Amino acid sequence: MRPDTVSAALGEEERASFREQGFLVRRGVAPQALCEALLARARQDLESQVQPLEYEADLGYPGAPASRESPGGRTVRRLLQACARDAQLRAWATAETLAQPLRQLLGPEIWLSQAHHNCVMTKQPRFSSLTGWHQDSRYWNFSTPDLVSTWLALGEESVENGCLWFLPGTHRQEFAPERLDAALFLREDDPRNRDVLATRLAAPLAPGDVVLFHARTFHAAGPNRTGQTKFALVHTYHGANTHPLPGTRSACLPEIAL
Repeated sequence: MRPDTVSAALGEEERASFREQGFLVRRGVAPQALCEALLARARQDLESQVQPLEYEADLGYPGAPASRESPGGRTVRRLLQACARDAQLRAWATAETLAQPLRQLLGPEIWLSQAHHNCVMTKQPRFSSLTGWHQDSRYWNFSTPDLVSTWLALGEESVENGCLWFLPGTHRQEFAPERLDAALFLREDDPRNRDVLATRLAAPLAPGDVVLFHARTFHAAGPNRTGQTKFALVHTYHGANTHPLPGTRSACLPEIAL
């Protein structure tokens, strides 16, 4: 089931909004039947602990278990390598539904990175962590930072269950190293960040909604305070003028041409 029948072209207002804000929420991009099928596969892999996986304990963000052996230590954060897991997951990531707006933002040639994102996010109750304000490009190694990620909500996303938050326009700004902590998260205790933090916007989503966001746009997400796991499918793309640097993690897996 490929979601190629949905017209996905961005309007000029949408393109202008993305250029200005660094992110764009698009409603109802994926049909209900597709979301249900992708969600069923994700639930199956989570239940069966199908590798490769990333655990909350691996990152140690606030609220995460101290180790894999601690209570909640086997709480899965992400089902990794989505494109290699299942043909339907790969079909979504390479569908014209995504490729068309990405070409409008990045140029006629689009490449999907299998080394970054390329996962199902599984924010679970109780042991999910707080992800601070960060730019995805902070640990990536590409010739330019001009990458765009797509986030497909497979269920409802709200502040209560840990939806995304964005700092609009930060993809166009420069931040001195002193405004970031050792892990390159934006310091909320630094007075120089007060004004930009005041602009924060939540991005609640319904199933089938998609967020496109630039790799330099600061974003964050809270923990899941509900009783239900939240699932989202996330991928990252770049155009012909951007490429992974040889010998780095960004180049460790072959890319997929759309």
